[in-house]
Amino acid sequence: MPSFVIVGHHARTDGGISLNDLPGAGRMDVLCRAVNASFFLSHDLRRDVTCYLVLCGEPKPPKTVKLDGASIRSLSPDERSAGALIKKALSTICGSEFREAGDGIWVRNGGLARLLTEIPVAVLDEEGTDIRTAAALPGAFLLSDHENFTGEEETLTRDCPRYSVGPKCLHADHTITVLSNELDRRSSGWK
Repeated sequence: MPSFVIVGHHARTDGGISLNDLPGAGRMDVLCRAVNASFFLSHDLRRDVTCYLVLCGEPKPPKTVKLDGASIRSLSPDERSAGALIKKALSTICGSEFREAGDGIWVRNGGLARLLTEIPVAVLDEEGTDIRTAAALPGAFLLSDHENFTGEEETLTRDCPRYSVGPKCLHADHTITVLSNELDRRSSGWK
């Protein structure tokens, strides 16, 4: 089951998100597009995917939102729909363990350091091993929003394998689409 972890460096950690101004909520629009890229097929959803959003903006502390394709409901292929689900999750009172905020969506306090102790990830990095030449691909991938990883994040992930989807730096949602296509090709035996 593939998992995508996207770090939102300035993404709000409370329900104070305006669906009319997702960029103003710490570039929540970037994260919404990544959520949609993780799950949507034409006329269907990827039911075997999990998406984690690590929100590091104000107010502190960071929060992690988990979305699961097998049980998510009310997700449509537009940014506002994903934004509404994230807003609902962030409006849910939570503690250190995931708390369900709706069908297929959970939230908890805590950021990347904790998640990395629970999920072995590979970092998507332009300098990494080309996914097309890799013998096997891991099950979870870490991406950043519109900013590079911080020094602290680089330190946390220094021992993680690194993969690349190609020679150019792509947006997070486009990277997820390219990677999902490669995983589809491999799982179906399609050449």
